[in-house]
Amino acid sequence: MRRSRVRRLACAVALTLGAAFLSPGVQSAAAADPYQVLVFSKTAGFRHDSIPAGITALQQLGAAHDFTVTATEDATAFTPAGLAAYEAVVFLSTTGDVLNDTQQSALKGYVDGGGGFVGVHAAADTEYDWPEYEDLVGARFRSHPAIQEARLTTEDHAHPATSHLDDTWTRTDEWYNYRSNPRSYVHVLQSLDESSYSGGEMGGDHPITWCHPQQEGRSFYTGLGHTIESFADPDFRQLLLGGVQYAAGAVEADCGAGGPGDRAGYSSPDTAGATEDEGSSNVHLFYYPWYGTPDGSGSWRHWQQGGHTPPDAIGADLYPKLGPYDSGDIAGAVDQHMTWVQRSGAGVIVYSWWGQGGYEDSLAGDVMDAAARHGIEVAWHIEPYGGRTAASVVDDIAYLEGKFGDHPAFYRDAANGDRNAYYVFESLKIQDWSALDAVEDTAIVLAQTTDTSKVDHFGGIYTYDGIAGATAPGWKNAGDYAKANGLVWAPSVAPGYLDDRAVPGNTTPTLDREDGASYDLEWNNALDPAIGGDPTWVSVTSFNEWHEGSSIEPASSSPPPGHGYETYDGAYGTTGEAAETAYLDRTAYWADRFEQQLRERG
Repeated sequence: MRRSRVRRLACAVALTLGAAFLSPGVQSAAAADPYQVLVFSKTAGFRHDSIPAGITALQQLGAAHDFTVTATEDATAFTPAGLAAYEAVVFLSTTGDVLNDTQQSALKGYVDGGGGFVGVHAAADTEYDWPEYEDLVGARFRSHPAIQEARLTTEDHAHPATSHLDDTWTRTDEWYNYRSNPRSYVHVLQSLDESSYSGGEMGGDHPITWCHPQQEGRSFYTGLGHTIESFADPDFRQLLLGGVQYAAGAVEADCGAGGPGDRAGYSSPDTAGATEDEGSSNVHLFYYPWYGTPDGSGSWRHWQQGGHTPPDAIGADLYPKLGPYDSGDIAGAVDQHMTWVQRSGAGVIVYSWWGQGGYEDSLAGDVMDAAARHGIEVAWHIEPYGGRTAASVVDDIAYLEGKFGDHPAFYRDAANGDRNAYYVFESLKIQDWSALDAVEDTAIVLAQTTDTSKVDHFGGIYTYDGIAGATAPGWKNAGDYAKANGLVWAPSVAPGYLDDRAVPGNTTPTLDREDGASYDLEWNNALDPAIGGDPTWVSVTSFNEWHEGSSIEPASSSPPPGHGYETYDGAYGTTGEAAETAYLDRTAYWADRFEQQLRERG
């Protein structure tokens, strides 16, 4: 048992005895025994000129609050024996890779075993070669705008780091954007109001100070502290003090995710729940039923793309957790798919459909049965089958309505006239879509474009492109146009794109997943009104388009060796089998975010 845990018991007694006389932060600090804090400020990248001011501030806080500060830039201090002397370790604007593997292991063991970690500002710009560090600090740095004034919102008035602050706090600093939003995993103490400054890229939900348990230990992080002036600011010094005291175990604080400081409507990915009992009807996953095996459909379908020989070698850079499955295996693969879709928080799949009488058409009823068993609804992706015209699409809509319109899984959007939905892939290949006027009262037909001069006669717009979502070209204009003209706007987001095994030699364009950062960026773009244009729905490219490497369907953490397969390892700080479902769980997080935004939008 670490000394900090013993001290916390003593603090708890002191809190009970003195509650009528002292504030929680003051009495806890007074009850704590003297302790040691290590301040580490080594940099292997940008070096902040505020580091000396930060060390001085921490030393002064320690002298006033009964802890001693040892400042170092010597990474050899990170050994189990060396760290045992300290109740907390502060990473003060560290940058780059500052610890070797052995030192990383020592820090991890120290915190997991009951020690405390405090990250200040550029601590989020540190240890990129150590995936588990993101778990410790909470989120990694992505970018920042120029130093400027911004408004912060205090989300927790009980934590000793923020109990002294008003509901809002206006100050000047360098405001970090992070590669992912940590809210699902941490207890947010402060967030930034992105409308109060220029350059926020977190989609309107921008945590900036947070805390969380780390195994038996505690972690605290604040993105504040770039400027020298910060460390002379009494309010910031009190925030820093509260963070150190919490991490050291000198004061009690509730830092569990989902606690009172977290906004309603957000959930941790490990709950694996949908936004509603049957998922969000406004989050749509593109779903591909075109895979086959010799045991199922009589031959390999699609898995052999790119000249590969299944089952070990397939035309994809990721390998499905289910292996190369058969889309006709309703009781096996498809039922598992619907279980995973339900876990993702999405309520709708967009079924890839290649014309009347085709392979996918023959499976549609059975897939819809499986979807219905899991509360999932089915919309349609009208693909560019041979001979497709505007008139044939109208006929297809009548055919699908007639064949499946009474099925419980047949998607209809109650908010838009109870109409069903049809996404038309490569809609620009047909110039005249006036035939769609015949179905405008019963169907929402979406054009794949952001060129608003090409959407006449359509009921909506979507993008599909999994790479473009990273920059969102034309999204705001398309969203504004849709809103002004009563159309549905459903921009598409993707976790990444890589198809060089399916299309040998095609090394560009690609979009690296960046351990989930790309997916978060695209979702942030979609939900930021200034970028995404207030979507009606968000479409996800894709649930299982394995050739394009855009899938959120679980990928095997141990694919057949010797073929160069990638895995989801590292996604959102997860590894091994836990990483296999990381993108499903992150989709559930974003589905919650989107549903909350829709409610607030009214």
